[in-house]
Amino acid sequence: MSKVLSAKNRVVVKGVNMIKKHQKASQSNPQGGILDVEAPIHASNVMLIDPSNNEPTRLGVRIEDGHKVRFAKKSGETIDK
Repeated sequence: MSKVLSAKNRVVVKGVNMIKKHQKASQSNPQGGILDVEAPIHASNVMLIDPSNNEPTRLGVRIEDGHKVRFAKKSGETIDK
C-alpha cells in the first residue's frame, strides 16, 4: 500500500486500479499527454499476502495456547502481526 485514505475508507495499492489521466499541457508539464495514475480502492477489497507463497489469501482465527492467532486460509500458516 502506498497511501491510506481513512476518511473515505479507501487505500491506494501500487500497480492496482491504474487509470489514464489526460493532462493538459502547462508550464510545469509542457508535453501534456496521457498519464497512468493509481486510483484508490475500497479497503474491503484488499487482501493480505500469504507469507509462504506470496499470493493473496483470506484470514482465519484459531486459538492456540489460549490466545487468538491469525492464519492464512490457503496454506494454514500462522501470520504474525
